[in-house]
Order: sequence, then C-alpha cells, then structure tokens
Amino acid sequence: MEAIHDLRSFIAVIEKAGQFTEIKKPVKIVHELANVAAAMARQDKGAVLFSQPVGATMPVFTGAVASQKLAALALGCSLNEVSDFMGRVLDPANGIAPIRVGEAAWKENVITGEDVDLAMLPIPTHGKHDGGPFITGGVTVTKDPVSGRGNLSYNRMQVLGKRELGFNMNEWRHTMKFYKNQESKNEPLQVAIAIGLDPAIMIAAGARSDDDELRIAGAIRGRGTPVCKGVTVDIDIPAEAEIVLEGYLPPQERHPEGPLAEFHGYYGEPWQMPVFHVTAICHRNKPIFQTIVAGASEHIYIGNVLPREPLLLKFVRHVSANITGVHVPPYGNGFVSIVQLKKNNPGEPKNVAMAAFTSHVNNKLVIVIDPDVNLYDPADILWALNNRVDWSRDIFLVQGSQGHEMDPVSDTRGVQTKIGIDATYKEERRPYGERIVYPDIDLTEYLS
Repeated sequence: MEAIHDLRSFIAVIEKAGQFTEIKKPVKIVHELANVAAAMARQDKGAVLFSQPVGATMPVFTGAVASQKLAALALGCSLNEVSDFMGRVLDPANGIAPIRVGEAAWKENVITGEDVDLAMLPIPTHGKHDGGPFITGGVTVTKDPVSGRGNLSYNRMQVLGKRELGFNMNEWRHTMKFYKNQESKNEPLQVAIAIGLDPAIMIAAGARSDDDELRIAGAIRGRGTPVCKGVTVDIDIPAEAEIVLEGYLPPQERHPEGPLAEFHGYYGEPWQMPVFHVTAICHRNKPIFQTIVAGASEHIYIGNVLPREPLLLKFVRHVSANITGVHVPPYGNGFVSIVQLKKNNPGEPKNVAMAAFTSHVNNKLVIVIDPDVNLYDPADILWALNNRVDWSRDIFLVQGSQGHEMDPVSDTRGVQTKIGIDATYKEERRPYGERIVYPDIDLTEYLS
C-alpha cells in the first residue's frame, strides 16, 4: 500500500480502494453537507470530499475513519487485525517520538492580527438543533506547562466571532488540567488546532495517554511525525496539516457554547466554557478543510471504537484464551461491546461478559457470540439474539453500576443497570447443527 503521511496521500489510498467519493454538486454547509455525509456513512460508501461547498473557497472532507474498512486502510492492516494493531501502537513501549522540522506545509499562507477571520473557513453547522457552526474535526495541540510534554485531544469549538471560539473541555481531560494550571497563575494557555491530517494523528488524538499522543501516531506509521513550531505559539504542530489555527485560552473567561449533536445520539446541552482567541490562521496552498459529522459514525469510531477495542480485548483474553474477536460497534454509541468466543464451557460467556464490563465504564451492554456470527454485521448480531438467546436464562443484570454521566438512561452520576447476554449456541438444549450459509461469490463473470 502507498505510504500515508498526510490527508492528501490518505485520500489517494482510499480512492484506490473504492472508499472515497467526490461530490461536485454544490452543497450548503448549514445542515445539507452533514446530512449527505451521514447518509454516505450509513450506506457504507466511504469518505467524501465536497468540492464545491456553497459560499466557500475550499473543499470539505469528512468520514476519514467512519468504518472498520476505513480504519483498516488508515492503519495499513486487514479488517480483523485492527484491534491487535491498535493494542500494539497504544503500548507506550512502542511509541515513536515526533521529529521537529524547520518548515511546515501550512506555513505557505499565514494570516495574523486584525486580518484573522474565521469566516474564511467553511465551518459547517451539522445537526438540525446545533447552536451554530462548530469545528469538530480539528485536533487540539497543547503543551503541559509543567513538564513540557505535548498533548493531542478533541474539543468541540463553536464560532462566537471573527476571532473567538467557544472551547468545550471535559474536567478530566489533560487540556483542562493544563488550563487550570495556567489559570491558577492568571496566565493564558497556548493552543493550536490542526485541521486536515494524516488519520494516524486523528486516531492518536482519540486515545488518552499520559505521554504525547504524537508518539502513538509515530507508532502507527513506524516513523516520527514531523512537527514544526507555531507562528504565534510555542507549540510543536504537525507539519503536514492542511490548516492550523493558533491562539490562547485566557484565564477566568467563560462563555456559553452549544448545543451540539453528541456521541450518545442526543443534543448535548450548552456549557459555560473557556474562549479560544485565534491569533493566526495558517494554511497550505489549496487547503482542504476537514470536519467530523457530530453524533455520527466517525465521531464514535475515533472516540469509542479504536482506542477502546484493544483494552476490551486485553480484559476478555485475561479470562479466556478462546476469544476470536471483539468490536465496539458505532451504532451502539460506545455503550455496546460484542465479544466473539469459541467457548469450551457453558459458563465461559458470562465470565467473558463480566470481564468486558470492567474494561471501560461506558460498557453497559455486552453480547457474547460464536465465531460463525459476523462481528461487524448488525443483522447477524440480531440473528444470534433471536436464535440463540433464551431471555429467561441467557441474560444477567448488574444493577447500581457506574456508567457514563452523559448516558441518557443513567442518573446524573452515571449510575445505571448493565446487561450481559450469552448469545452463543447451546447444543445441549436443542441441537440444530450447522447454520445456513451461502458463500460470497465474485459476480463479475455473471454480470459482464
């Protein structure tokens, strides 16, 4: 496979693999673009480039890592290797440090001071009830003010003015820790936003590491990620980004931002959040703006699927050597885990499900299936639930468990009931034998 090193080389790879579509018809960046992109993802049509957004001077790309196929292409591995591959690159021992370079592609055009205007960027309004245009596909690049180590993360950013963005941060994120440190000294936190990236960097930003997440991107590519010092900030920024926003979060300044479509499938409420003041907009010649459709497949894949599947695999393999695969399906909003098991004991599926619950607080439904059921096919999972589950015997509840605070069915502290389902075949109850399976056929010779 061709070497991926930036967004453009990735587009070349997915286009060759039939996982890319260019839409030349003009589309509005308010709702229409996101509606089309979400439909593309639902229909498994790959990533999409909108080459003529209405009123924009640059194209918009989305859906980079919106499916298992795209994730495998981004990582350079096969579909069934994704979880193991991610497990290796998330291991700190395999991290590869970034390499500082003198020049960056995004320094071809630098806009600073009073000339900065966010209106030059085609920032979409995604969901019907979103509070306005949001940057969702930008990777936040910061630096620990104490240790100096770099950090990548995602923060939703609502446009508030020509040079201001509402900047949403979770309390437990490293970026908030850095900000609180600076705020305690009444000093600002410098921030850069990199947009239009090698998906290795975007995947790394979705993980949480106590080391620089750029080391994860390096492990994915097998080489250090080139970074370059900012124009107005003292931060090392991925050198092959399409667009870079630089600026700072001043202490003690808050502004309401939101709502925005969120991973759980509802619109997240407005929050009082810090304000990002933009000091520079830098971009490559003929830049490509990148967005993530909020609350849709890619949003969930980057934040819940790729960084969590390796951990899930590690925990369930601890209790069983017979695990043949795991998946955190995007259609489950990050709350569902599916474990594939070649069981040799009737009690094994329940042990495996209990181990899965402990792998991540978000897990509230764990389904254990046999190897003849397709992990990635919701219809096949439903087949197993209908044909291999006796609801009086094959489910168990874990009441009063800690879940995610944003889960709509939990209380405000995240307390909820979790459910495990043994959807494996029980021959001892009623031996049905082998499933009906028709093989996949290459239809080229029949249709040509």
